[in-house]
Amino acid sequence: MERTPRLDWAGLLRRTFALDVFACSRCGGRRRALAYLTAPGGGRAILEHLALPSRPAKLALAQGPPQSAWC
Repeated sequence: MERTPRLDWAGLLRRTFALDVFACSRCGGRRRALAYLTAPGGGRAILEHLALPSRPAKLALAQGPPQSAWC
């Protein structure tokens, strides 16, 4: 049984959403991946070093539509 080669994540985004993640929207140049984070705490450490939020936002409670709109 012959398997078809898998697309990488950038190829999947390009095929699914017609989005080229390596194309710069400002200058049209090509971006490149400098590193891939594989350690569980690596992303959090980088975000904390850059003083960016490292915890996910709290979810708000679900709300129904305003009742005055139905009157």
